[in-house]
Amino acid sequence: MNLFELVERLFEQYGYLVLLIGLPLDFIALPIPPGNTTLTYTGFLTYKGVIDMIPAMGSAFIGAAMGLTITYILGYRLGMPLIERYGKWLFIKPSLVEKTQAYYSKYGNKLLIICFFIPGVRQFIGYFIGMIRVPYRTVWMYGYTGVAVWVLAFFSVGFIFGEQWQYILNVVEHYLKVIFLCLAGSFLVLLVWSRVKREKAKKLTNVTRNE
Repeated sequence: MNLFELVERLFEQYGYLVLLIGLPLDFIALPIPPGNTTLTYTGFLTYKGVIDMIPAMGSAFIGAAMGLTITYILGYRLGMPLIERYGKWLFIKPSLVEKTQAYYSKYGNKLLIICFFIPGVRQFIGYFIGMIRVPYRTVWMYGYTGVAVWVLAFFSVGFIFGEQWQYILNVVEHYLKVIFLCLAGSFLVLLVWSRVKREKAKKLTNVTRNE
């Protein structure tokens, strides 16, 4: 049984419960069924008239929001205590989390709106923002907005393209991976360049002091 057949069979058996239970599992990093595929197939079923649009989109948003909320709470409650106790075994220090929190304060809120489209990030973003203690009002404003955009985007792929939904989904996911790799590469280059620049400035300062 391939992935699409699995999603189809789950919908036949459980209907809207696939969205209310399956999407939270996707956020918890148990993507059975996968979120993108589930939402796109939901749009396709709406296109065919098998299910109604409003209950389908409502169930999808509630399920995805539940997933984000659950992972946020887990990260908030358990993240830092685990790092403080076991972080040295994972080469993660509390100071690194503090630095990450500072970076997030500058750029993170806007990225929270689009991060659900990034392969592999959606399953961990809730834990992460909980761990670094992002205020819940921020999650409510930006996180749930990002969830709504993600749900609407992939639902629309299935609804608009109908019978071609599988092909379009593959194309969309391919280009999302390409874009993510390009962004990750650019970020890595900027990070290395910034560090090299700081090291040069530090050496120049030391030379000046010695003179």
